[in-house]
Amino acid sequence: MGQGAVGQGAVGVLSLAGPPLLPALGHTISPGGDALSHGRGMDCWEVRKRNSSEWCRFIQSNPDCRLEGGFLDYLGGVFCVFPPRLLPLAVTLYALWLLYLFIILGVTAEKFFCPNLSAISTNLKLSHNVAGVTFLAFGNGAPDVFSAVVAFSDPRTAGLAIGAVFGAGVFVTTVVAGGIALVKPFTAASRPFLRDVIFYMVAVFLTFMVLYFGRITLGEALGYLGLYIFYVFTVVLCTWIHQRQRREGLVPPSPWEPEMPTDAEEQESLGTNSGDYGEEYRPLLPSRETSLHILTSALSPLDYRKWRRKPWYWRLFKVFKVPVELVLLLTVPVVDPDKDDLNWKRPLNCLHILTSPLLCVLTLKSGTYGLYQIQGVFPVWGLVTLVGFVLATIIFITTSNEEPPKYHCVFAFLGFLASAMWINAAATELVNILRTLGIIFQLSNTVLGLTLLAWGNSIGDTFSDLTMARQGYPRMAFSACFGGIIFNILVGVGLGCLLQMTSSQVVKLEPDSLLVWILAGALGLSLVFSFVSVPAQCFQLGKAYGVCLILYYLAFLCLALLTEFRVIHLSAA
Repeated sequence: MGQGAVGQGAVGVLSLAGPPLLPALGHTISPGGDALSHGRGMDCWEVRKRNSSEWCRFIQSNPDCRLEGGFLDYLGGVFCVFPPRLLPLAVTLYALWLLYLFIILGVTAEKFFCPNLSAISTNLKLSHNVAGVTFLAFGNGAPDVFSAVVAFSDPRTAGLAIGAVFGAGVFVTTVVAGGIALVKPFTAASRPFLRDVIFYMVAVFLTFMVLYFGRITLGEALGYLGLYIFYVFTVVLCTWIHQRQRREGLVPPSPWEPEMPTDAEEQESLGTNSGDYGEEYRPLLPSRETSLHILTSALSPLDYRKWRRKPWYWRLFKVFKVPVELVLLLTVPVVDPDKDDLNWKRPLNCLHILTSPLLCVLTLKSGTYGLYQIQGVFPVWGLVTLVGFVLATIIFITTSNEEPPKYHCVFAFLGFLASAMWINAAATELVNILRTLGIIFQLSNTVLGLTLLAWGNSIGDTFSDLTMARQGYPRMAFSACFGGIIFNILVGVGLGCLLQMTSSQVVKLEPDSLLVWILAGALGLSLVFSFVSVPAQCFQLGKAYGVCLILYYLAFLCLALLTEFRVIHLSAA
């Protein structure tokens, strides 16, 4: 029943329970008495029921109140550092930090993680379809997957993972898909839509069965990943068959959709090649840049030409992103295959040889490995710094500023690893602060996952998909709605539970809250609705379809919140 339920035997236990206010299905809470956390002391949710003078001592003495991983002790901060009368101030600061963590996740995934994945797929000579359902899906779903993996790693926060994976699924398949139909009515691609919806329904059904039986085995966790591999194979095979039929003239042309503009066309439409900007910033004579000038220009996160023509709210948001982008530029190399020099910046890339490995060892397990002292004398971070400095010096001496080395593609893998560590660190802080807010407001992890975590991880996809639809690419945006969340649920649940199976072959899931079943049922029902209604409309999606989906999400959200606050509940037997 408690969030701190941690199994002591050979079987790991992931509790999806809410706070003590939410009784387990088929169980009742005994009146009076304190809820025990399976013999490990008081449940951390009980802290708000005590006198404010006892909050700090309760947090410090209770093992269930220790946050796993992370660099900051959020529970200790709100209950020990801030006096009780300043609790609203602490919550406000935590909420602002939560928003900033979402910015860190978005910037890292968009500007560093995805470009390096694109460079890796280019170097591996993968087709666009394979890259789209593997590396691109991984890049777009990185915040969701890392958040799920981190949440599954701690039994007390597993409800966040289920809530976020299912909650994001409901949000994307209703609000985002409905918004696309409202913005730009269109004809959906029939076969890709049916394929993606069927695979997603299978994934939701598997997760429902796992929750019903209350456990997931090693074979089932591997089955999630195997199903995604089969999905990738199906996408590639269907694309190959479709292209072959088009070459043979067996398939009629699909509804016209304009080509995506190239970078050059986009710049020209923005006027960057006109006399206003292009000539103004073009040097009169070609000149060799010094290493210092290359380093300073590469570390500048601001494009002054773009800054001049952007509105004030864009500039304000950019000011908040600049510190994050500067730190990321210092620690994460980016390889860009679309540039002539592949984004080779010799002084900065040599600096990355030092900073990227140092970042990895200092963020892995919250710096546990980086601070470890070899033979009790020399720290690991010191050894990494020494080796990185030697390698950086050798690379700087043996390369030039003008031409990237033949092994430049290695920097894409280094950038992928470094950006993944940044995302993992931000996701860990995100999960910890959400658990803290849940304890403060007595909210279950499931409802936090399906609201704050799901909304935060989906907001970027929402804006990008709606913008894409507004620019005339609704079919592409609609396909992205279903293709991306298949990766999130299969890899998020499969990999999250697989990494939890370090000492056992079974991980138990305990859906003690009615809200978990409402969430799973709502997602399944929304998929069935689309699976039936879209073919019934001959795949012509208009505003009526969009309005129905958005109303469905609002009804689901009301039902979930009423269940969370015990307005709707099952009668105890």
